[in-house]
Amino acid sequence: MPLAFAAEDKGILPDRLIVALAENGAILAAYPLAPDQIQPASLDLRLGETAFRVRASFLPGPRTTVAERIDELKLHEISIAEGAVLETGCVYIVPLIESLALPHDLAAAANPKSSTGRLDVFTRVIADETRGFDHIRPGYHGPLYSEISPRTFPILVREGSRLSQIRFRRGDALLDAAELAALHARERLVDATEADVGDGIAVGVDLSGLGAGGLVGYRAKRHTGLIDVERRGRYPVADFWEPMLGRKDRSLVLDPNEFYILASREAVQVPPDHAAEMVPFDPLVGEFRVHYAGFFDPGFGYAGAGGRGARAVLEVRSREVPFILEHGQIVGRLVYERMLERPQKLYGEGIGSNYQAQGLKLSKHFRTPP
Repeated sequence: MPLAFAAEDKGILPDRLIVALAENGAILAAYPLAPDQIQPASLDLRLGETAFRVRASFLPGPRTTVAERIDELKLHEISIAEGAVLETGCVYIVPLIESLALPHDLAAAANPKSSTGRLDVFTRVIADETRGFDHIRPGYHGPLYSEISPRTFPILVREGSRLSQIRFRRGDALLDAAELAALHARERLVDATEADVGDGIAVGVDLSGLGAGGLVGYRAKRHTGLIDVERRGRYPVADFWEPMLGRKDRSLVLDPNEFYILASREAVQVPPDHAAEMVPFDPLVGEFRVHYAGFFDPGFGYAGAGGRGARAVLEVRSREVPFILEHGQIVGRLVYERMLERPQKLYGEGIGSNYQAQGLKLSKHFRTPP
C-alpha cells in the first residue's frame, strides 16, 4: 500500500516510515537493507563496487546525469568490492547501492556520518540533474552517488562501507525562533545559563580544558598510515593525532590547511519528537569551516535515552590564513525540525550509538586510552 499523509503532515520521517519507504519501493537497493542501516531519523548509505577517480568535483546541472559527467571526467576506475585505498587529495565518485523513487511530496537531504567527518573525509551525495550537493528534490527518481575526497588520512573502503546518511522530509518542519525558544523552555536544549536562541541555538567552542589534563582538542598529523573505515578501536591515537592542551588565555591559533577535533562549550540534547542539524553560524566571522557531519538524531544527549547532554564534536579546518579562536566563540547553530512521529528507537537506546553522552571524542576507529 502506498504511504499516505494528511495535508498538514510535515516533518522528518522516523525509522518506521523509512522502513515503509523501502517496502513501498521509494528506496531501492541492489541488496536488501541491513537492519542497522536504519537510524532513528536517517538511513545509512552504502558504497557500490566501483570508485571512479575524476579530475575534479562537479555538479551535473539540470539536464545531465552524473554518469555522463563521470564519462567525461574520469581518470580511471577502481574496484572496491574487496577493498581499495582512496588517497588524500584525490576526488572519487562512487555509485551507491541505494537509489530513490520518491513520491512527489517527499524530499531528502544527506550528510556525512559522524565518524566520516571526524576522519576529515570530505564526502557529499550527488543526484542526477541537480544544481546542489546533498539535496534531493521532491519526487526524484534515479541513482545516488557519493563524492569522496580524503583530506588528511588515506582510507580503505569496500563495497558496503557507509560514509553518508540520508534524511527524508515532508514539507517544511523547521522551528522558527519563537517555536525554538518555547521548545528550549520546555526541554532545556543546551546547558548554557544564557542560551543564545534565535533561528538556531548558538554553539560555541570550548577551549578551557574540557578533557583530562587540560586537553582541548586534537590536531591531525600528516603522512600517517591508512585507516580502514570498517575497523573499530584499532588505531593508536598517537599515530594519527597531536593532543592540544588549553592555554591560559583560552585561545587557539588555527594553522592554514590543518584539521582539528574540538568540542562545543555547551552540552546539547535533542528531544524524541525532534531532529537537529548543525549549520554554519556565519561565513563572514572567520576563515575556517566547522562541522562536516551535521545530523543529530532524536534522543542525542537526551536523559531518557541514556544521555545527560552531550557535547557537539567540532570538525574544524582552517582556510588560507591563520585564525585565532577564542573560548566560547560561536562557531555554528543547531537548528531543530519536527519529526513526523516519534522514532521507535532513539539515539543511544540499544542501537549501538557511538557518541551518546560524549565529551571530546575522536572517531570510533581509534583506541580509547586505558
